[in-house]
Amino acid sequence: MAARRVTTQTLQEMKAGGQPIVMLTAYDYTLARIIDGAGVDVILVGDSASNVVAGYETTLPITLEHMIYHAQCVIRAVKRALVVVDLPFGSYQGNSKEALSSAIRVMKETGAHAVKIEGGKAGVASAERILEAGIPVMGHLGLTPQSIYKFGTYKVRAREEGEAARLCEDARLLERTGCFAVVLEKIPARLAREVTRSLSIPTIGIGAGVDCDGQVLVAHDALGLTTDFHPRFVRRYAELASTITDAVRQYAADVRERHFPGAHESY
Repeated sequence: MAARRVTTQTLQEMKAGGQPIVMLTAYDYTLARIIDGAGVDVILVGDSASNVVAGYETTLPITLEHMIYHAQCVIRAVKRALVVVDLPFGSYQGNSKEALSSAIRVMKETGAHAVKIEGGKAGVASAERILEAGIPVMGHLGLTPQSIYKFGTYKVRAREEGEAARLCEDARLLERTGCFAVVLEKIPARLAREVTRSLSIPTIGIGAGVDCDGQVLVAHDALGLTTDFHPRFVRRYAELASTITDAVRQYAADVRERHFPGAHESY
């Protein structure tokens, strides 16, 4: 029996029922197939591909064409999870017409189920335009990586009362606009709990405490594929970098010693 597809309505039902939402990133067919098969509810094709796939320092360099390619790879693998695609920097900010065009390209060319944009009040016009076209939008508040040069730091956001109040208002604004969920990144747990309780739409936390309606991590971080990134909010569920290193070293040794291929591996 085929697994029931996760939809935006499913996430709403999960929030109402107090069932935590599980979200991870993926950028390619193989990893997406594994993650989907493991029962993750939402797969984010994140612009974090700029960091963990392309090797850039920030998320800013990745293009819409890159994001479409990664989303195409992921969607071919997925049978159950809701697939959300980040609109990259420069594809939606300040121009709602361009934002709509970007979102339409993502949906038509990839078969994904929703898009994600960063920011609150400044992004509302773009979100409204996209939503009017029938495309689901996930919001993203707190530490928004596309604005890293504005912040100048990756430190926790909204510790001060004024910024916390603005974040609460932005969250309510995104809900009124019609976003189906909002990511809360790297904000105090107390504030995330307050926002979560104030909204009827789900919140997805990353470095925002346990009281959000769901959690998201970059898969490469959770699986221990990244070795130079150790933020407090990441829990490593495997150490695949060392496992892969050991496997490659063993392969290299077998080749150099002519232990591979053996007779049963030859034709």
